[in-house]
Amino acid sequence: MPRINIMTLVSGGGTNFQALLEAEKTGRLGPGRLAVAVSDRPGAYALKRAELWGIPVYVEEPDTRLPVEERRKELSDRIFRIARDYNIGLVVLAGFLSILRGKIIRHYAGRIINLHPSLLPKYGGPGMCGNRVHRAVLDAGEKESGCTIHFVDSGIDTGSIILQRRVPVLKGDTPDSLAERIHDEEHIAIVEATALVAERLYKKARTAEPEHSAGAVTVGGKITDRQICAEEKK
Repeated sequence: MPRINIMTLVSGGGTNFQALLEAEKTGRLGPGRLAVAVSDRPGAYALKRAELWGIPVYVEEPDTRLPVEERRKELSDRIFRIARDYNIGLVVLAGFLSILRGKIIRHYAGRIINLHPSLLPKYGGPGMCGNRVHRAVLDAGEKESGCTIHFVDSGIDTGSIILQRRVPVLKGDTPDSLAERIHDEEHIAIVEATALVAERLYKKARTAEPEHSAGAVTVGGKITDRQICAEEKK
């Protein structure tokens, strides 16, 4: 059975990456195969998780000597080269904190997905990551929150939504307690979305349908150029 090679981009502890690892082991990623993990931070524990499972790892740090936009493009180009080396079919951002630019977005249009810890389009955009999101939800008096898996486009948190999972906001919640409740749903959502997109890509390859935009697949809406949802680096 042909496989869809997956590159996972990580920056932190990697609990969502762990969910993907366990899902692949039990066959829940369908044709998806975790082929390589890349981090923009050398101390990311997600890399240790990958090593323990025998998955190749790379650390590609942003070059802070460069201006911000040039830095993002240069980092993205390095990641793109790794993706080509591993014949990657799908890129999954699982807590990746750098902004992607340039040809990786164009080449992988419709094949880059990201997890965001809110019910987009609410509480997305520049700087809206981690506990900043949960604090904003609580400050606004929302009754529910959750997580979103979406395609990455040229904006921040603006790509087409693949799926969402919801949780109630409880009386007395703090950003940490809300985050913990959402984390449980993130682990489910990232596996479901990755399997869904991998299956669509697999079927497309099997039927040899002409692919537009370098392999874009329509799942959850119209596909355009794809970008990242993440906290902008200074």
